[in-house]
Amino acid sequence: MKSQGIPRPAAPGRTEHAMPAGLKSLLQRCRSNPLQAFTAEGCNRARVLSLAAGICGLKKDGPLCLCSADKALVAAALLAAAHGGPRLVLPYAFSRQALFEAREAMPFACILSDTSEHDLPGAAVITPEMLDCQGRLPEEPCLPDEPIARLFTGGSTGKPKGWSKTLRNLFGEAGFLADTFGITPDDIILSTVPPQHIYGLLFCVLVPLIAGCKILEPVYTFPQEILDAALQERASILVSVPVQYHVLKVDNLQQYALRMAFSSAGVLRSHDAAFFHAKTGIAVTEIFGSTETGGIAWRRSPADSQAWQPFDDVQWKIERERLLARSDFLSPELPRDRDGFFATADRAEPGAGLSFTLHGRADDIVKVGGKRVDLAEVCAKIKQIDGVEDAVVFALPTHRGRGSEIAALVAGSIEAPQLRQRLSEICEPYASPRHIKIVEAIPALATGKHDREMIEGFFRTA
Repeated sequence: MKSQGIPRPAAPGRTEHAMPAGLKSLLQRCRSNPLQAFTAEGCNRARVLSLAAGICGLKKDGPLCLCSADKALVAAALLAAAHGGPRLVLPYAFSRQALFEAREAMPFACILSDTSEHDLPGAAVITPEMLDCQGRLPEEPCLPDEPIARLFTGGSTGKPKGWSKTLRNLFGEAGFLADTFGITPDDIILSTVPPQHIYGLLFCVLVPLIAGCKILEPVYTFPQEILDAALQERASILVSVPVQYHVLKVDNLQQYALRMAFSSAGVLRSHDAAFFHAKTGIAVTEIFGSTETGGIAWRRSPADSQAWQPFDDVQWKIERERLLARSDFLSPELPRDRDGFFATADRAEPGAGLSFTLHGRADDIVKVGGKRVDLAEVCAKIKQIDGVEDAVVFALPTHRGRGSEIAALVAGSIEAPQLRQRLSEICEPYASPRHIKIVEAIPALATGKHDREMIEGFFRTA
């Protein structure tokens, strides 16, 4: 499928950016043009390389916890780790609880941050001012399949999980994405996602580093500041999440200098994609994947409807409704079958050509009173009801012998009795949520994903 303004993906297996030669080439480009901007606010490539040299020179007594949204510092830490520096720990948040959980899984004694405010007993904080940045990065990077970082996910999936990422995983995928979507040194990226999660790490740190383009330093949140930045900074690429495209449904939205827009970390609602396209002329490119798998597929909304186009660097198959994937982007600890495929938790079926469609997660299927209920289907029905803005549906354990009870947290102007009445008309009684709470907005993490811990907190007394 040919995409508007997007060249065809690179040939399968093309991950030269992860190879030693690819990193050497990246360093040569940075050193030959040291004043080239990395951030639009004035941090250049020379500054990134000097920070990386300082981080690489730290004592390697254990992993280094990276607690910073400063994109230049994050880029420097990744370059250092790729050249034999400390292995990185990236917590899902910078709260004390998130740091405790990350340290419990992967012990560290030092925190690298652009602020000294982190308070974690037994952990020393290192700031950029404390680094010796007079040295030079080693010329030889580490082996392509050596883990250089561990990324933690949490909040939307329960107990935090850590996934190792190799040099090939991170630099290889970023190089592939830059090639796939034709990102050039002329581009300026505006982002609403933090850089410590895989989507932001790739699109807002490594892709601009490899492609030679500029990234705006702030993580923008509010609609007007996003629009102001797009206008004033002449941004050409927007990197965002579904919740932000929803709040960008404002009358003064326009194209400005944008030529591409990306979304990930959840499904972009069709009417939000249609509104953005109507106002800007840009079809949003959705990326499907996860921290542990890397990118798997993409589609342009609203043009591609439900069909996902697998990346050319990804092989896939479907077994018993489960999507299996194989690529250079998989975390090394993921279990694979004899052919190297990892079974995701996503249900899928083949579509036209080489595409596939998704039908929720395997763990969305629960038993209620002995009957099979698809939580994703229930959620989709709720979202179609007038007065509903957003919803999340999940199963609560019960000790009453029915296995599970369904709960729904709903954002919108509708009231619970009205919602129950409408659900009784479109759902079987056993599939209708037993517990319903109406709120102004569904709690979300900085990544745009639902905050599962806060959501379940609404029902803990149920």
